Amino acid sequence: MAEVTTIQLNKTAVKALRKLKKYPRQTYNELILYLISCIESRSARQYDDFLHRAQQAKMRELWENKEDEAWERA
Repeated sequence: MAEVTTIQLNKTAVKALRKLKKYPRQTYNELILYLISCIESRSARQYDDFLHRAQQAKMRELWENKEDEAWERA
């Protein structure tokens, strides 16, 4: 069996968690792990979006290059 610990939450946090449950018998442990995975995947998407935007600017700079356009026409 997995090790178990106790944590203290104020009643406001417990009420908020209760509202987030997908089904009535979902444990707080399951819910917290689900929330953590959502945050991790969101962070990964934000990082990917950040890189994509940075790459778009650089690619635009490389592709919209007047010297290359002049060379191609020559």
